[in-house]
Amino acid sequence: MSPTPCAIPDGSLLSRYRNGHDFTDCYTTTIDARIDHPDFVTAFYTTWLFKIERWILTWLVRKPSTDRDAAQLASGAANAFAAWTVEARAPDQLLLCDFLGNTRSWLMVVPDVTRTRLYFGSAVVARIDRSSGKRALGTSFRVLLGFHRLYSRALLSCARRRLEAVRAPAHE
Repeated sequence: MSPTPCAIPDGSLLSRYRNGHDFTDCYTTTIDARIDHPDFVTAFYTTWLFKIERWILTWLVRKPSTDRDAAQLASGAANAFAAWTVEARAPDQLLLCDFLGNTRSWLMVVPDVTRTRLYFGSAVVARIDRSSGKRALGTSFRVLLGFHRLYSRALLSCARRRLEAVRAPAHE
């Protein structure tokens, strides 16, 4: 199942940014396995696609990270990873804030008996526009929104495929 846009679940850690000023989005997909939150977080931040982002962050803003760092974030042993710090944590969710305070990334799992719904969402925090004095999202955000939507779906899809590969039975 390809990731699809969805409403941010009520009570989620990301819902605090559904305020009319900030941009939020949410994508979901389902995997036919019970997945715990630490496994999802680790899979998400160690996919081949996210490793490209990690490489860029290492070279552009000197924020290196490793797969081990991702696993420590997922397990709760670390509260920082690459360019993010933990803003809030719950047993089934993680909300991260980037080092500039402009964006948030959110991951959540909702398991049932045989499947797990995976969620990935983002928030871009509106800033005070110097000319108008009102809260607004910048021009860069508007220019990159299309890419952001595609990239978000691709990241979630890669994480789901990584989890499926780990859960696949070995062929004899």
